[in-house]
Amino acid sequence: MVRGFETHKIRKCEELSSALWDFQALAGTEKGKEYQVIVPSCWENYPGMEAYRGKAMYSRAFEAEGNIRLEFKGVSHTATILVDGKTVGSHYNAYTAFEVILRNLPAGMHTLEVIVDNSFGEESALHIPNDYQSYGGISRAVVKEKIEDAYVKWVHFTPVWKTNKQKDGTDKAWFGKAEICLCNVSNEDFEGSIEVKLEDNKIVTLPVTLQKNETKVIETEEILCSNVEMWCPQTPNLYYLTTILRNKENVPMDDCIERVGFREIRIEGKDLLLNGKKIFIKGLCRHEDHPQFGCALPLEAMQYDLMLAKDLGANSIRAVHYPNDELFLDLCDEQGILVWEENHARGLSEQDMRNPFFEEQCETCITEMITAHYNHPSIYIWGILNECASHTEYGEQCYKKQYDLIKSLDDSRPRSSASCQFKTDRCFGYPEVVSYNIYPQWYHDTPVKEYLEDLYNWVQTDTEGNGKPFLITEIGAGAIYGYRHPSQVKWTEEYQAETLSKQIKAVAGHDGCSGIYIWQFCDGRVSDSWFHTRPRTMNNKGIVDEYRRRKLSYDVVKEIFSGIETYKK
Repeated sequence: MVRGFETHKIRKCEELSSALWDFQALAGTEKGKEYQVIVPSCWENYPGMEAYRGKAMYSRAFEAEGNIRLEFKGVSHTATILVDGKTVGSHYNAYTAFEVILRNLPAGMHTLEVIVDNSFGEESALHIPNDYQSYGGISRAVVKEKIEDAYVKWVHFTPVWKTNKQKDGTDKAWFGKAEICLCNVSNEDFEGSIEVKLEDNKIVTLPVTLQKNETKVIETEEILCSNVEMWCPQTPNLYYLTTILRNKENVPMDDCIERVGFREIRIEGKDLLLNGKKIFIKGLCRHEDHPQFGCALPLEAMQYDLMLAKDLGANSIRAVHYPNDELFLDLCDEQGILVWEENHARGLSEQDMRNPFFEEQCETCITEMITAHYNHPSIYIWGILNECASHTEYGEQCYKKQYDLIKSLDDSRPRSSASCQFKTDRCFGYPEVVSYNIYPQWYHDTPVKEYLEDLYNWVQTDTEGNGKPFLITEIGAGAIYGYRHPSQVKWTEEYQAETLSKQIKAVAGHDGCSGIYIWQFCDGRVSDSWFHTRPRTMNNKGIVDEYRRRKLSYDVVKEIFSGIETYKK
């Protein structure tokens, strides 16, 4: 399954990931191993491939003719695409989508081969041994689309809530502005028009001219959108936005259907406002990880995670530490779950950030993330560079560049980064929200309230974060599922439950905090090199274990979260 709704009615689409693919390992002692596999999947879940790092090939036949667009939602972590033995594209990073355009493909059967590599190396600045697992495989959906000479590449819709005196006496109304990216893949100029509709109501029709092989972005003015309801956690109202491309004879030749919500995220002093109301974030950090599926969770497993999150009383998910599958974001849109989404980078030192590929790979990830996920109303904030070198002069330059890039792509959402640099972070002047990862009474024994107050006062008195909203983006303690002992020592379920109780109450009771994200929702696999600090080669701080079995802390979190109101006075 590609998305939670139909994205095209004119363009002909086929999900190539809905059938068996041939898989073959290409290196090491596993070289030559062959399987028939379902895609999406991770090869660590194939028999005998559990620890494989290297290259492998996925292949299948497909039938096509004319201009074909292949979209890969995620390949981990590099991909080389071949059609009929010829290289037609490549991509780096497991967590963002990319396309390959095949022009004038002859009619008939064709062979698609995807050479995938999950190796670590100098040319990979972001996929490195880390506190989570970098899997191998085609881990998200693959789609084949038949396109004409011109097509709609993407559409971004920005809702705007502004003053507009209404007949019923209200003084505000919803407006909307669209940006439409169009591509001409032919060697001839194109002339036509685009029509934008919200549900069944036409918003605007604009003329279009494209030179040969041109890509162009067309913007509409802000247009009044009548009879729409706000998107919020309690009533996540969604609307279909349809863009139709017509040729000069007014014949429809392509379309793009997006799903949008009308909501406003705004900063007012130290407060986060959702639709004008002060909101408190009750969040969980969640990795895309499952012992049976790796990072390629099926829709049913995603929804089960969200059911547990809602049962816990959470109103937000922090998608760590990379852009998430769009299917998961679609589910969050539908169920009113706010999402913190961030680019792919975790725990990188200044030396790591000086990798010659670092800036390009980070910036590409940001661009691809925002381009693909712009229309999700659930995403309320963009994050970057979790726990990286924000305390150094060089690191600060990198942070500024990436914050500036986000602003150029989307100025409707606030920005932040989860810092672990205690009283040394240099970068709080750039984002709209200050965020910290803290682990009092786990990595050190300082009382939670004392540690939090000390850190918050420093931010307010000695940094450019003064007066901005303040979030705790990680806090927690580890527990091995089933390890219980009356001594309540660390790694017992009892210790985790008691510690989380103290941590959540301290953050929720602090007037300056706008929210909390617990690290983490479920136990997750880490790189093998982390074995000395991670029992079972897992990050064991989950409220549930990797199989989603509940630890003692589950009921503790549920009781406290359920008693905290989403909206604050």
